[in-house]
Amino acid sequence: MQAAKRPENETQRLTALRALSILDTPADDAFERLTQLARDLFDVPMALVSLVDEERQWFKSHPGLPICETCREVSFCAHAIAADTPLVIEDAQSDPRFADNPLVTGKPHLRFYAGHPLRPSDSLAVGTLCLISDRPRAFSTRDRQLLASLAGQVDELLRQHQMRHTLSQTTRRYEALFNESATGIVRIDLAGNVLSINPFALTMLGYTRAEVLGRNVSMLTPAEIRAEHDQFIARFLAGSDPNVIGRGREVEALHKEGHLVPVHLAVNAIHNEQNDVVEFLGILTNLSDVYDANHRMHKEQSLLKVLHQGITDYQALMSGEQLWTFLMEALRELTDSDYALIGEVMPTSTTNTLKIHAITDLSWSDESRHLMEQLRSGDMMLTNPNSLLGRVFAHGDVVITDDVYRHAKRGGFPPGHPRIDNYLGAPIFSGDKLIGMFAIANSQQTLSHSLLHWLQPFTDTCALLINLYRQLAEREQATMDLAAARDQAEQANRAKSEFLSSMSHELRTPLNAIIGFAQLLGKGRREPLSDKQKRQVGQIQKSGQHLLSLINEVLDLAKIESGHMALSIEPIAIESVIEDACSTLEANIEAAGLVLQREPLPAPWWVAADYTRTKQVLLNLLSNAIKYNRPQGSIRIAVDQRGNDVCVRVTDAGHGIAPERQHELFEPFNRLDAEHGTIEGTGIGLAITRELVERMQGQIGVTSAPGQGATFWFTLPITEADALSETPLPMTLASAAPGQRHHLLYIEDNPTNQRLMEDIMEDFDQVRLQTVTSAELGLDLMRQSPPDLVLMDIHLPGMNGYQALDAIQKDTSLRHIPVVALSANAMERDRAHGLAAGFADYLTKPLDIDQLSATLSRYVSTDAIPRKAP
Repeated sequence: MQAAKRPENETQRLTALRALSILDTPADDAFERLTQLARDLFDVPMALVSLVDEERQWFKSHPGLPICETCREVSFCAHAIAADTPLVIEDAQSDPRFADNPLVTGKPHLRFYAGHPLRPSDSLAVGTLCLISDRPRAFSTRDRQLLASLAGQVDELLRQHQMRHTLSQTTRRYEALFNESATGIVRIDLAGNVLSINPFALTMLGYTRAEVLGRNVSMLTPAEIRAEHDQFIARFLAGSDPNVIGRGREVEALHKEGHLVPVHLAVNAIHNEQNDVVEFLGILTNLSDVYDANHRMHKEQSLLKVLHQGITDYQALMSGEQLWTFLMEALRELTDSDYALIGEVMPTSTTNTLKIHAITDLSWSDESRHLMEQLRSGDMMLTNPNSLLGRVFAHGDVVITDDVYRHAKRGGFPPGHPRIDNYLGAPIFSGDKLIGMFAIANSQQTLSHSLLHWLQPFTDTCALLINLYRQLAEREQATMDLAAARDQAEQANRAKSEFLSSMSHELRTPLNAIIGFAQLLGKGRREPLSDKQKRQVGQIQKSGQHLLSLINEVLDLAKIESGHMALSIEPIAIESVIEDACSTLEANIEAAGLVLQREPLPAPWWVAADYTRTKQVLLNLLSNAIKYNRPQGSIRIAVDQRGNDVCVRVTDAGHGIAPERQHELFEPFNRLDAEHGTIEGTGIGLAITRELVERMQGQIGVTSAPGQGATFWFTLPITEADALSETPLPMTLASAAPGQRHHLLYIEDNPTNQRLMEDIMEDFDQVRLQTVTSAELGLDLMRQSPPDLVLMDIHLPGMNGYQALDAIQKDTSLRHIPVVALSANAMERDRAHGLAAGFADYLTKPLDIDQLSATLSRYVSTDAIPRKAP
């Protein structure tokens, strides 16, 4: 077998072949039809469009031949390429060059071959159009001419394929340039309608493609030039000198949201082959960054001007009391903010407070206006360390948020307060000492640490001016410190009262259900409880009442501290108190895996003390013994007599307390470093315990050593027993002649409290209870069917109890109906406020059922309401 030689122009030939971009492409119908025509015309079983690559021949079309390529070494077409002339082999077996060729001796058993070179460009043969048969045959001159004509058609198909590929590549490059360009591109027709727009322009102007395509491009222009936009195009097409098209200039494009975007616009006319304008291409370069840079430069110049004036004109500004207002207004302008404040941090013994030097007016009512005046004058200090402001002035944190209303530290805004969207609070340090802060809100700029870094010279200037202010106003500051301390104490006292009131409300609400249902179970007659159940229910009620008494004690904390707490001193059996306290904490002791050991009392001692406070003392000591014990430890309770006193001792098996620190135990908020551990506590329990014991004429102390546990003891004076009997009040009303059923409307949103009232009212056959969950529904029902009495919670969704009462009093058809408040707000000031507002009575939660019965009798009718028979 003789392999074909490689032509001298092989490198150029291969380059031309690959430039066609046709190798290994899918089948093409045009090539398939042409090779089929060749088969039919010459009556051969196989016709190929063969392309000779570096080491193979690949067939673009090969009907009749099941393979798509062969190696170049056995290729007949390679001989035609090497000779660069048509090649006809009428009988391959008779030709020594091909007689032993595998394509002759094996499949497809080639005998006849006729191939004409393909030269689609540059006269370089890249392949052949060839005819193949497994039988020898003659090939005339006319056959050669026909084959050459068909080869010319293949050349044209190859050129068209190359053109399509080139066009496709150009199109893809244009699409990439159009779609991925970092510049806005808009194509418009001669009428000014948008033909296409690239993603960058859509993003820059806030539109979707569907919102722009087919619409006049004037929609992207400001309103003042929109009407003239089409005239620009018309004048250009009419031959006028262009003032927009073909020239670049800075203009403003209209964003979908309505704001203007600065851009550099260049509009070019696109011509066809006849040099007629067919469309326009607009190139928009976003100049926002450039404008922002210029804006920052102007801002920096303004910042330098502010700093220079603030320092050089300090004395003049200070004498006119305009310094802080000048700085605040400058801060607002520098940051494009609606609101700003500048304040000075005033350290106290517990935390930092903030004295406002300048603040933007946020008032919206007479009351808020007065508050703003107090802040500006320095009569009011900001003290809450956990608010958005407090995190800055109390902790020195930087606080930045773009969503004030979802921020974890946001406080509640009263009705009418201006909306606050974003906020930045920045501390002002002098060295390591926090001396002030400033804050801005509703800024048009992006709030970030970058902005804060840019404002650092302003911050440093404020620090300098605050220090100068302190030095010049030292005497005045001392006086103001005294006033601030007074105001801070008053504010802390109010905060404490509000906290106690809130805590009381939150605890009384679940206690209402616990004690209420316990009362119903204990006094139920239809389904009497067993003795065991009665004891269990009694223990629930007893524990609930004790918890209620402790809540009331917390409410009296101010009285305890001021020494005006009232105690009910009477003879009580000390053994009974111990039994009660141990029963209350029995489950806690078992859960902790501890063993309780109670030594028998040598005598049945009675002491002169307040039962509830004595139990509280024991509960506190036992709770500490549980918390600070060892695993699998023990608690021992012992009682003995010391002179005229009884001494109660509670001993644990804990780690003990060093003697040099035992005097710290009874200091408020001192937990001997236990606050760093996992055991919870406040550190005020022992301080209150000592107050209670001493006010009951007793003493309290501790004996302990490290590793030997601790024994807490207290004494109470011995007294004689007093014969007292407990006579429970029946949960009934005085009997009277039955009459018409009375309508009781209960307005309460808590489902548990609703169920409790329903269960209570089941025992009264002449009372028809109707329950609603809101004051609005209650008012609608009252107007449709006026009740005899309304029981109403204060804290309701939507309209609260006071607002509902005001609506009732203003309605002439409803004002005669008595309305009784039933609330977990149980402080004396809450009750006084409720009665002053016009409530007929003020009942507190947990609800006392007998008190409720008396209220029904007093307000529903002059006749008593009989209770159902058991």
